Formats: sequence, C-alpha cells, structure tokens
Amino acid sequence: MKNIQLIQFVVFFLFIVGCKDKEKIVDPVTTETNVSTFYFIRHAEKDISNPEDADPELNQSGLGRAMHWAEILDEVDLDAIYTTDYQRTYMTAAPVSVKKDLTVQYYDPQTIDLEQIKADNLNKKVLVVGHSNTTPDLVNKMIGESKYYEMDTTDNGSLFIVNLVNEVTTSQRLHFNCNCPKERE
Repeated sequence: MKNIQLIQFVVFFLFIVGCKDKEKIVDPVTTETNVSTFYFIRHAEKDISNPEDADPELNQSGLGRAMHWAEILDEVDLDAIYTTDYQRTYMTAAPVSVKKDLTVQYYDPQTIDLEQIKADNLNKKVLVVGHSNTTPDLVNKMIGESKYYEMDTTDNGSLFIVNLVNEVTTSQRLHFNCNCPKERE
C-alpha cells in the first residue's frame, strides 16, 4: 500500500514540479543482433535532516531530479528497471517506472550476479539505480576494468551507459544538470 501511495505521489508531483532541462537520451539505431544497453545512475538527492535515518526518502530536489531522469530517458525503450531496496533508489526510479509501465526489480549490490543479469537482459535496455559507491563498482564489473571511481556524494547527475554488442563492451559517462527546485535551508 505504501508503494502505491508513493507512486501516486510521484505521479502527482510529476505534474506539479518538473525540471526545465530538455535533455534526452535517444536510442541508438543499430543493426547488431546481440545488443544490450545498461543505464546506471545514482539515486537522487536524499533527505539528510535525520542523520540517524539509514533509509531516507528523497528531498524536494531529489524528487525533481527523479522526474528529470524520466524526461531524459523518455525516448529510451526500457525493458527493465533494477534498484537497491532503499526508498531513495526506488523513489528515483519511480517516475521512470510509472512512465514506462515497468515493475521495479530489487537487487543487492553485494550479491548481484551480473552474468545472470546480462543473460536475463540480452538484447534489452535496462536502468539500474544504485549508490555513490555501488554504481561505479557495478559499471566496472560490467566492463571488466577499473575505469570509474566512487562518486562524490553531491554527484546525482552522472549517467553511465554500458553497451554490450556481440561480446564487446563499451562505456561512457555523461553528466546532466538539473534545474530542479533547491532544498530550503
């Protein structure tokens, strides 16, 4: 019930507050037969008002950024969404999930079987929402090299794109600013 209320709130919020950037990711046109694309992001800005809360929700800026990610990924035909089992990652994925009519699947970054995730998502496009330490680590494991480092705790705008094309892996990191409402001091 809480998740349904959360999704309803996010959808309502989507219509009230939005980000002004019109940046979008467009699906690449390819003739390759074995192409999988993974989009990795860190959760949006979380509520840090209670340092004792290990599972905070997103703050106002974070809700705006979550909607911004939905706008950015609007033209990507996603097939699956994975998040960790934290409110901030789920809430970041919620606008995309609602817009794409996809059910969020949970993963544990400590026990995730990336080979199984790759196999389950062959020829698909997948969004993975994680954390400042787990996102670059998962990308590195996916590409088989230590290319990306732990993200700064203020970096909520990085998008890592990993393409798997016929056993060849490529990656890139993009950064999106969000003109989202800022948290009041």
